[in-house]
Amino acid sequence: MFKKIVIFSLLLYGTASIGQIGGKTIYQFLNLVASPRQAALGGKVLTIYDDDVNQAHFNPATINAEMDNHLALNYGNYYGALTYGTASYAYTYDRHLQTFQAGVNYINYGSFEGYDENGQATTAFSGSEVALSMGYAYNVPYTDLHVGASAKLISSSLETYHSFGGALDIGALYIDERNDVNWALAIRNLGTQFSTYNGVREKLPLEVLVGVSQELENVPIRWYLTLENLQQWNIAFANPARSEQSFNGAATPEKVSFVNNALRHVIAGVELFPKRGFNLRLGYNFRRAEELRILEQRNFSGLSFGFGLKLNKLKFNYSYSRYTLAGNTSLFGLTINFQE
Repeated sequence: MFKKIVIFSLLLYGTASIGQIGGKTIYQFLNLVASPRQAALGGKVLTIYDDDVNQAHFNPATINAEMDNHLALNYGNYYGALTYGTASYAYTYDRHLQTFQAGVNYINYGSFEGYDENGQATTAFSGSEVALSMGYAYNVPYTDLHVGASAKLISSSLETYHSFGGALDIGALYIDERNDVNWALAIRNLGTQFSTYNGVREKLPLEVLVGVSQELENVPIRWYLTLENLQQWNIAFANPARSEQSFNGAATPEKVSFVNNALRHVIAGVELFPKRGFNLRLGYNFRRAEELRILEQRNFSGLSFGFGLKLNKLKFNYSYSRYTLAGNTSLFGLTINFQE
């Protein structure tokens, strides 16, 4: 019974947060958005290069001296008793060595009622996962190219089952200052299990992403575009609810077009007043929108929005992401600048 409960909860969680790519690998919480700013822009933004210390979670190449002595704390409820949080801190040792960043990702699945194979109640149990990371970036001399890496130690506990693993994120960022365009590449979650749940070694959620962003000239808007899950071209699935019935009762599965599948790799977002004390953000996740779309009913799945407000040494961030009519998420974030 325990296995059924955990499998059901993880499948539900994977569907809501990371779609049909979920369910094939372990430690799926590593691909959750790391901050309200990320979530409001649709998720998985790679090209933010400013004092946002949260950005290092998704692309370590963005670690820079502007993040020095910044601490970010983020928290949100997903569904029911499931809670999620991240923290990130950066410190510049000196201008030659540039900046180091340390981070934490944590998720708590809540409490479950335990039952044996006969349906008799046993003790309650819980599940949680945590990842500790350390990142560093390097600006290639005499170029606008930045490269970075982040090492992660991962611990997972589900009832009496435990697993421990390690992963590496590597990233690159090219800053075209003349046109104010940032280009980025990230390969995330390269790693393995050091110890398994029950003797079976499983894969980590490896992901390859490419991103670009640009601040428009004479307009206080920066747009973001991310192509996710490039390690796997076909990420679409046939929705049984959209199958066609023939006269003899046979069902013909839905055919997902080339364009439809291609769009599911796309995440788009815009940020209004990106360099000011108050920011507005809007994002759209095409895969989330398509996979959670309800037939003959508009529910605006895939949309997200949020804002940031800076008050002296503090910056507050909030995001709201639309998933389904029954469940949506809000994330809250606070960044403290100890440098000022």
